[in-house]
Amino acid sequence: MILDNFAVLEGCDGSGTTTQLELLSRRFAGIPGLFYATAEPTRGPVGELIRRLLKEEGRPKESGVSGETRVSPETLARLFAADRAEHLYGSGGIVERCSVRGELVVSDRYSPSSLVYQAIDCGEELSRILNESFPLPELLVYIDIDGETAEKRIAGRPDREIFEHLEFQEKVRKGYLKLLPAWEKSGVRVLTVDGSRSPEEVAEGVWRAVAEMPIVKKAI
Repeated sequence: MILDNFAVLEGCDGSGTTTQLELLSRRFAGIPGLFYATAEPTRGPVGELIRRLLKEEGRPKESGVSGETRVSPETLARLFAADRAEHLYGSGGIVERCSVRGELVVSDRYSPSSLVYQAIDCGEELSRILNESFPLPELLVYIDIDGETAEKRIAGRPDREIFEHLEFQEKVRKGYLKLLPAWEKSGVRVLTVDGSRSPEEVAEGVWRAVAEMPIVKKAI
């Protein structure tokens, strides 16, 4: 099912999804009540637990990083799914805002992140099962950067998350490039933007895609 009025920003760590959501928010600042920015993991109880776990140093060696997390990859995948369910269906959640309030909701990450990131450690089947019942967004904007660029951008972060390493990010990019055509066939409008460009140039590409959504066309 496609959820109208819902758009998602996706990409490797360091691709700039958070920056682009902030820039997009500024575009809508003059139209109160239309735009709602959100992100996953959320700031709810489950999302905050995920954020703490992501700060844990290390992953199993097969992921390219030494060490262990406090929970298994399968548990982490289930936590992401639980957080997403509340994000969608909880009070004031995405479905309510899109379908009842008539707002445009743009999320920094959604189920594609799980289908790519968690699939690396858990396999595609578990990730698919956990996410197959969630609605698809009307628009998916993928900000594409290579693994080396991602590594350079996140190298200076004081607290790196468990996924923020070159070998893992290279796997992430391959996962996205495999996933996007399937989502497009499912009816999602997919746009790939070159994330190596300046934030302002990327923002123009993101804006052009969002501006084509019917809810935005009616408002501007």
